Amino acid sequence: MKRQSVTRLKVARLAAASTIAACVAAAPLPAALSPAETSRETLTQTAFVAQDKPTALRQIANVEAAAVATLSHSPGDTEAQLTRAMATSYRAKLTNSRIDALSAKGQFEAITLHNPRDAEAQAALGAWHISAVKSLGGIVARGALGARKTSGLEALDRAVALGGQRALFPGLAALLRLALDPKDPVGANLAETAAHGSTPTALDRILQRRAAQLLAPLKTGDARMVQALANRLLPLGQFK
Repeated sequence: MKRQSVTRLKVARLAAASTIAACVAAAPLPAALSPAETSRETLTQTAFVAQDKPTALRQIANVEAAAVATLSHSPGDTEAQLTRAMATSYRAKLTNSRIDALSAKGQFEAITLHNPRDAEAQAALGAWHISAVKSLGGIVARGALGARKTSGLEALDRAVALGGQRALFPGLAALLRLALDPKDPVGANLAETAAHGSTPTALDRILQRRAAQLLAPLKTGDARMVQALANRLLPLGQFK
């Protein structure tokens, strides 16, 4: 009798754990979120949680459609502009589309030209350049897409300077720099800065945790580990 009770308890616990995990993975976004916040949350899920490309591409298509709908009646909505550009950039990375990559670049450049003090747009533009250089190599990335390492690093530096104490900007910059060059001292310093930054959003918290994961291999000087880990921790890094 006692053995049966223990067995039933174990089964109940396993069932509860499975239910909780399923709810966390599939939980709908809070009803209180605005459309813009919902889109940002979806892109965050795509970048860091989605485990297969079809799911990620569906999420990207939904976000892009929502942004386009917003821009159809509010062309100057900067949040929708950035969201659409991010969706285009993510799709380009997942599908290796040169057309989408160039489209995303043009959108990011237009946003930063209109508002050069937009830290998120500067970070996105910097990430676009560095990701292209990292994937294709400097010469090919420049010839095929107009991507430049110097342009990317300058945009990331601007984002960090404009972002105040938020962990998002030094965290992303650290991951990108160290994925490109695991011995980059600026990247190492930015990882430390991100680990102690403020976390007003879920994205800040994610990038703070990910930057903090680099601190141990940075201290031991394991460059191969630093680079591999940085690549894996970047947005969409789970698909490499």
